[in-house]
Amino acid sequence: MRVGLGADHAGCGLKDALAAHLAARGHQPVDFGTGDPSVSVDYPRYAEAVARAVAAGEVDLGILCCGTGIGMSIAANKVRGVRAALVHDVTTARLARQHNDANVVTMGARLIAPALAAELVDAFLDAAYEPRHQRRLDLIAGIESGGRDGPA
Repeated sequence: MRVGLGADHAGCGLKDALAAHLAARGHQPVDFGTGDPSVSVDYPRYAEAVARAVAAGEVDLGILCCGTGIGMSIAANKVRGVRAALVHDVTTARLARQHNDANVVTMGARLIAPALAAELVDAFLDAAYEPRHQRRLDLIAGIESGGRDGPA
């Protein structure tokens, strides 16, 4: 599986640790930067790069890291076709895939230790979407496309 990774300066170390973890599991990490934790950068640029690669099918899934994971999640979700989920534990990582068909996961390097982050990535990658939730994803897609934007 090709997995796109992106981070700002705060998430760079966690991104690098997760890239090594992915490679050890036999996946192909694709690094969209940043590579220098000592230089302050703008997280939306990295979120957009990974999100656009996911939306275009250039990578299968994406992982984004910043200080909290919040900014990356907000920015990635602006790209049509991306469903980025901020996760903090194994349950949210698994359910993001199973219930929401999330294709990008975000996490905060200031909040999650590398060992736990690796567990979250494993739970995310190992989970499979459950199609019984498709009706809800269709409603989300309707909001995204500017069509129907509310409950039936």
